[in-house]
Amino acid sequence: MNKTIQLQDLGLQDYKQTWELQEELFKGIVDLKIRNRREELDLATPNFFLFVEHPHVYTLGKSGDLDNLLLSEKQLEAKGATFYKINRGGDITYHGPGQIVGYPILDLENFFTDIHKYLRFLEEAIILTLQEYGLSCGRSEGETGVWLGVGTPFARKICAMGVRASRWVTMHGFALNVNADLGYFDNIIPCGIRGKAVTSLQVELGVEKVNEAEVKHKIIKHLTILFEAQFEETFIKE
Repeated sequence: MNKTIQLQDLGLQDYKQTWELQEELFKGIVDLKIRNRREELDLATPNFFLFVEHPHVYTLGKSGDLDNLLLSEKQLEAKGATFYKINRGGDITYHGPGQIVGYPILDLENFFTDIHKYLRFLEEAIILTLQEYGLSCGRSEGETGVWLGVGTPFARKICAMGVRASRWVTMHGFALNVNADLGYFDNIIPCGIRGKAVTSLQVELGVEKVNEAEVKHKIIKHLTILFEAQFEETFIKE
């Protein structure tokens, strides 16, 4: 079992370009697993974790409803945003500058074979990170992601999640609003959930700007403990 995770920060990168990279890494792991089984080999499968920030983009999961996008093609263009239907779970979400997006491309057979546990661990890493900033946050029953004010009229989502898994290999991941322009969420029904707001770390802390590199390091610290993994931090882009 290979518990080393190769970490790379891609900086600001186009969504489609990053999606293609994810698919390439994902396919490489799956192909190696198939080869191992066919040829009775025991070659270690790699694990990857990508940090990235996207230009304005809306993505719709395979089970999502297109009606949750409230913009026409022309309006999207006017806002400088793009739109993609993709192969993760979940409904519609927004990615943009000031948002930390994490894409784990892991062979879960290196860790544990339980998708629900995997999702809970991703949520837990974000919850523990936000707690370091003094925020009280948690899960909302039946809704993936991380929330503040659960059980109150002021429930608001700070981190969205959507994953794909095949042969225990994962892709896609989470999007944490840190310094994001929350106005872009007004153009969708986020995750298909009506009547609930979104927020950011910047808004919750009431500061001009949050240090995103610091947030990333905290996330990796908690993922390392939860997954009992070792991240190759030389791949981090400072």
